[in-house]
Amino acid sequence: MKSIPKLIRRFVLILLLSIFLFLALNVGFLIFYTVGHSTNRGPWTAAQEAAESMEQTEAGYVMSEEMQAELESDNIWAVYIDNSSLKALWHSDYLPDTVPLVYTASEIASITRGYIDDCPIFTGAGEDGLMILGYPQKSFWKHMYPSWDYQMIESAPKTALTVLSANIVLVLLIYIGANTGLLRSVRPIVEGIQRLPEGEPVSLKERGILSELAFHLNKTSEMLQSQKYQLRKKDAARANWIAGVSHDIRTPLSMVMGYAAQLENSEYLREEDRKKASAIVRQSHRIKNLINDLNLASKLEYNMQPVVREEINAVALVRQAAADFINMDVDGRYPIEWETDENLTVCPICADKELIKRAVSNLIQNSMNHNEDGCTVYISVSVSQPVCPSENTEAGRKGADSNGYCVISVEDDGTGVSDEEIEKLNHAPHYMVCDTNTREQRHGLGLLIVKQIAESHEGSVEIGRSGHGGFGVKILLPLDIARKKEQNKEQNFYV
Repeated sequence: MKSIPKLIRRFVLILLLSIFLFLALNVGFLIFYTVGHSTNRGPWTAAQEAAESMEQTEAGYVMSEEMQAELESDNIWAVYIDNSSLKALWHSDYLPDTVPLVYTASEIASITRGYIDDCPIFTGAGEDGLMILGYPQKSFWKHMYPSWDYQMIESAPKTALTVLSANIVLVLLIYIGANTGLLRSVRPIVEGIQRLPEGEPVSLKERGILSELAFHLNKTSEMLQSQKYQLRKKDAARANWIAGVSHDIRTPLSMVMGYAAQLENSEYLREEDRKKASAIVRQSHRIKNLINDLNLASKLEYNMQPVVREEINAVALVRQAAADFINMDVDGRYPIEWETDENLTVCPICADKELIKRAVSNLIQNSMNHNEDGCTVYISVSVSQPVCPSENTEAGRKGADSNGYCVISVEDDGTGVSDEEIEKLNHAPHYMVCDTNTREQRHGLGLLIVKQIAESHEGSVEIGRSGHGGFGVKILLPLDIARKKEQNKEQNFYV
């Protein structure tokens, strides 16, 4: 169940990313908001600059015109207090009437921390006095008596980080706790979905927040199980029907073949009639072979044909199958050429001897059936070595685990087939599958049996053009290397 931890990690990552983006957005907004409401310089700086701009003249203290214009533009009034007498040495023209011009020491201490007539006050030290700037009401907010413990200020970053971490952990716990029910409901749903492709029945408890999904999953499982049962019934019925028809046809067909053979050898019939009887015998044999092929294909399709494997030599087996056809070819219309390397005398495979021989015979017969004017059949057995394991490729890695293949090749120099027909033979359905184009399948049931036999031995079939200009088929069967090694040991022992 790798999907559940992955889902949990995804939820947690989304939550952490959301928290990070939330904090970043708020900090950015705070900075933007603060900068947008701040002036070019602070009020304490303005007060200090105003104090430094005071100059003493014969007429008394005066402020520079530039500073006065700046204060007036911001509606700020100013008073310059003498250090000794605590009297106003200078004040702005628009000074409110409620602002005193004479102060005591306690009043000076009070106004430097707070307000005068609800106007926030900021001070700056001049050469001979104290500059007091009064800003408009509600322009600034001042703490009257701020004081904090030094150790608290010193540990503030650590405290803030600890609080933030605790908040994140708390949010995570709340989030995971809130989604525990969802994850608990998702787990059986995921397990049920994983069992569906394997054909296993699924029965989930229809409760929780995903009860509707569990209900539909149960209905889907029931439908698939019903379809699987119906398919098994259809397959069994079709296999039984094919077996029954094959059995029922054999008896009348044997009679037809027997009477036709007698007529073929009868001395009382004309030569023309004996040829017709001979044609009936040949076509009857063909029908019999087709029935046998159909019955075998049905058994292989539904795994009803037992595969009895044994250790055999493919070279000797294929040579025997070729010799049987050579002995039957009395007219010499279908000569067979043996193209196997003389040095290859043993090609060990673990297979069903009769089925492999049947596959080779089907290929040879296939070349004969589709070349009525005659052709040469080329048969060979070779060994396909595995891909070099040292190659840093996927094929190399697969080849490292393979012992290679025994390749049985049956080709002819007959009429051959087109590229489109080769594509159909490799991918199109055959007689065991319903298809509207069965009339176009010139190479059908025989090749299907060859494919089924190869697949039952963990092998494969390659259909294509022959190197001699006609039609060619290759059967690839896994080599039985273990037996070959034992044979080598025995030969070395006897030597």
